[in-house]
Amino acid sequence: MLSGAHPCDQPASGTTAPGSRAGGGPGASDPGSVTFDCATLTVPLDHAGLRTGPKSDGQLTLQIAMADNADAPRGVLVFLTGGPGQPAVPFAASVASGLVDPAVLRDYRLVLIDQRGTGEGALQCPQLQQVMGSSDLTVPPASAVQACAEAIGEIRRFFTTADTVADLDALRQALGVEKLSLDGVSYGTFVAARYAVTHPDRVSRLVLDSVVPHDDVDPLELAGIRRTAEVLRMVCAETGCPTDPAQDLSEVVRARHDGPELFDTLTDLSIGGPRLDDIPAALHDAVRGNYTKLDEIVATEHRNQAATAFELSQGLHASTLCEDLRGPWGDAATPVAGRAAATQKAVAALPDAAVFPYDRATAAGNGISVTCQEWPATPVVPFPAGRNLPAVPVLLLAGDHDLSTPLQWAQQEAAHAPLGHLVVIPGAGHSTQSSSNGPMGRAAVTEFLTH
Repeated sequence: MLSGAHPCDQPASGTTAPGSRAGGGPGASDPGSVTFDCATLTVPLDHAGLRTGPKSDGQLTLQIAMADNADAPRGVLVFLTGGPGQPAVPFAASVASGLVDPAVLRDYRLVLIDQRGTGEGALQCPQLQQVMGSSDLTVPPASAVQACAEAIGEIRRFFTTADTVADLDALRQALGVEKLSLDGVSYGTFVAARYAVTHPDRVSRLVLDSVVPHDDVDPLELAGIRRTAEVLRMVCAETGCPTDPAQDLSEVVRARHDGPELFDTLTDLSIGGPRLDDIPAALHDAVRGNYTKLDEIVATEHRNQAATAFELSQGLHASTLCEDLRGPWGDAATPVAGRAAATQKAVAALPDAAVFPYDRATAAGNGISVTCQEWPATPVVPFPAGRNLPAVPVLLLAGDHDLSTPLQWAQQEAAHAPLGHLVVIPGAGHSTQSSSNGPMGRAAVTEFLTH
């Protein structure tokens, strides 16, 4: 049940955008006429029936923010933030003013939940947090990953997406509604889709913005790697540059063996409103031996990725990703000792085109892959493969300049949505509803939710 309902304090402004890493804010933090009540939801640490083996006692207290129009004619709309690792309640005012149209706020009761392991309940991993900040793709030292797993301890197995899906259904029950509408951004789309697959009769409609496909996420990041060439060439066409930035990037990676670092940087520059215009010239200078501008961009983006565990918990990020995803080595229960060798064998078999404009070392050595190669073996209950979303209306949104959740992922998820409609936003990066990506994403969501 929901406990301790009270008017929310005004959330702090200037926080990182929901669903994103560094940058791309949702707009001014002005809640307008929307008033939120805050409460807590108590859930079991170990949801019965989610796993076999010994059960664990204990509870978690999750923060909730609810708009006060409990009688909204279209019911509850839950906004799901990303990461995994971002809280949601601190964004209540900025979501209401910067992402959600007033027409939607009249029709729906907007609700936000701090997913387990985030916000005030963030899983704390100081070494990993300092290295990675808000990034998915920064490459951590093995010692930081191992220290994180040790710090969290055995309870790390209770922070999978399946656990979050169970929490979300507990929220639905506490709100006293039969169905939810869900608006997820980035990892929030993964939660929304898996909730819909798990509870198809409890969903009215889905907004999936910057899509992480629910059925097959590749820790080698091959879709983002390949998309880099297309996006850089689009940027070049838009700015009138006379070079081929994809080929220049390939030559820089071949010379410096810094593919994971450059992949992290370029992906970060596609978060929110894309900031890639200077990249073609910087890459071309680097090919000619002048790395000054490129190194400056890389260093600046790494500084901008600094984030506390309250802003994005890397402990939760590692726990969830490494226990949800399947790598070339298998699932999370696979012994650590064989994972790196399995990864190297898989990437060695890839054709050159599969990793262009980077290299095989980028696929094997990006931050997600490296983190999960080192994460301790953890028994998991696999999510059933090959299941479609239910036959409810689904809006899928993709920015065509997004490298964090590349267009291929949205197309992949759309193929699993019987009533899905994919909208590609020209020139937009990650989190298309963000004001930094222009009005088209937000307008598409408003039309979808109110008509």
